Amino acid sequence: MALSTAKIRSALSDGLLSFPITDFNDNGEFQADTYRQRIEWFVEHDVSSVFVAGGTGEFFSLGLEEYKAICRIAVETVAGRVPVIASAGRSVIEAKEFVKAAEEAGCDGILLMPPFLTECPEEGIVEYATRIMQSSPIQFIYYNRGNGILGAESVKQLAAQNSNLIALKDGVGNMAALNDIVKTVGDRLVYIGGVPTAEIFAEAYLSIGVNTYSSAVFNFMPDMANRFYKALRAGEKDTVTAIIKDFFIPFCRLRDEKKGYAVSLIKSGATAIGRSAGNVRAPLTMPTAEQENRLKALINANK
Repeated sequence: MALSTAKIRSALSDGLLSFPITDFNDNGEFQADTYRQRIEWFVEHDVSSVFVAGGTGEFFSLGLEEYKAICRIAVETVAGRVPVIASAGRSVIEAKEFVKAAEEAGCDGILLMPPFLTECPEEGIVEYATRIMQSSPIQFIYYNRGNGILGAESVKQLAAQNSNLIALKDGVGNMAALNDIVKTVGDRLVYIGGVPTAEIFAEAYLSIGVNTYSSAVFNFMPDMANRFYKALRAGEKDTVTAIIKDFFIPFCRLRDEKKGYAVSLIKSGATAIGRSAGNVRAPLTMPTAEQENRLKALINANK
């Protein structure tokens, strides 16, 4: 049974969120046993909410049957300890299918991704999101990024039209625009930081009232990710600065060497600590051996 809206909002408002990578075997097929272990490991490391089949989980490359298995395994494994949020998106028709699958599996909410490919006017995005949100009573988080970016007035309209919209995840990193949304819409929504490697924006997010964010590096450095988040919330600036300088800046530089490495490096990091989830699926590519060695050195230096 899904958690209450109040419990979901509370978990999204305070605590570190993360997106587990999706386990594939050597043939590129979903691997359920290690995925189950990964979800349990996440919960054991005090994640506040688990976002399955998200961007880091390669939602864009998953089939519906794989998605159903991922949702079912996550819900069974988490067993109500924290919210389980799944993703949906692509076309309205496909999104409704994924939402239905997540709801039937017992997920607590949906992260609604931008529509596929085409450039979109804001009124069209509002209609797209509304049609999906009104297809189900499940709670929704709108992911403001890519070709689905909404301004403050459009977010306010979307929230007014859909009572089951409970949060907005920022995937842009435009602090002026996000601050406009936060101040315009107010506490009607929960606000989540969601740019790739969100820790690099964490101080700026916090300054405008965005208390938490999704951490991809939690997949291979959960203790460091938690230490950073706790230091951030406690105002321990020296610790925050040191971790950003020693880990996140060099990590982001490595990430920016090739498109898609915001996901690929996370899978490499998991392999480096002995928790491999296999390789990414095309169109993404894995890092080179030299890049993987640099990542391993960075991990070892910041344990």
